[in-house]
Amino acid sequence: MRRPLAVAAVVLLLAAGCTKKAPDGHAPAAANATDEAAGPAPSGGVTPSAVVSPSVSGPLFTPTQPVTMNVKGFWSWAYYDHKTDQMYGSTPYTTSDTASMAKAWVAADWLRRQAEAKKQPSSTALAELSRMIRDSETENTFKYHVENGNLNSIKRMITLCGLTETKGTQNSWSLTQMSARDVARLAKCIGDGRAAGPKWTDWLLNEMRNVRGPGRFGPIEVLPADVQKTTAIKNGWLARDDGQWHIACMALGDGWSLAIMAHYPSSLGKDYGVKTCREVTKQLLTKQ
Repeated sequence: MRRPLAVAAVVLLLAAGCTKKAPDGHAPAAANATDEAAGPAPSGGVTPSAVVSPSVSGPLFTPTQPVTMNVKGFWSWAYYDHKTDQMYGSTPYTTSDTASMAKAWVAADWLRRQAEAKKQPSSTALAELSRMIRDSETENTFKYHVENGNLNSIKRMITLCGLTETKGTQNSWSLTQMSARDVARLAKCIGDGRAAGPKWTDWLLNEMRNVRGPGRFGPIEVLPADVQKTTAIKNGWLARDDGQWHIACMALGDGWSLAIMAHYPSSLGKDYGVKTCREVTKQLLTKQ
């Protein structure tokens, strides 16, 4: 089936996850956010035959402009304009694991289910969930993930939030595989109340706006100061046994969400991936 063009400024997308700088970078195109994945992207850079000057999606971002970086390993990004229901970003929709970013869903799923069961979480539980989000404390995360139903919780996330590439792993929230556009969809799902439910959405968003310490990096670092105050984030970062650093950045603002995924040789360190998240955001900003 032929997918519809959502805006005039549509350019061919380059394959994400290049090990060297592509000639035109990751050139974005708009697609309806509910569309299924398109066919395979070209393996190399493709120069668009005709590109209309991009129209600004909003006062903050210009998601139709190419994102070009010279980095090692895999990287991918997605920007979701909630007001127009348009998704922009990299193809193909390659997945990478979430690491601690998935804690936002663990908290949301648990809180919503508590409300559905007409239960009031204890002050101890709320304190544990707060530390899990703000400080990325891992100690209690698996406990809540198991209470959510383990792999069934990830399956609920896929259904509830309309995800198309996400895959879960039994006995692990951290190894959940997500594409960048699914991460952007998850952020919207959290923001519009589907994830945590009407009772706990504001509480969860407040926790995500107050992430601190080593987990406060990426998009939040380059956004304007006034926008930073209203932006909710949850990031993931881990050097795994596969010899790769895995980085996941999720940001949710007023009418938009942004996701950047990356993995690369562990020898390059965490800051290498942090810079990738920061630089992608910076290139998408309308005003530098």
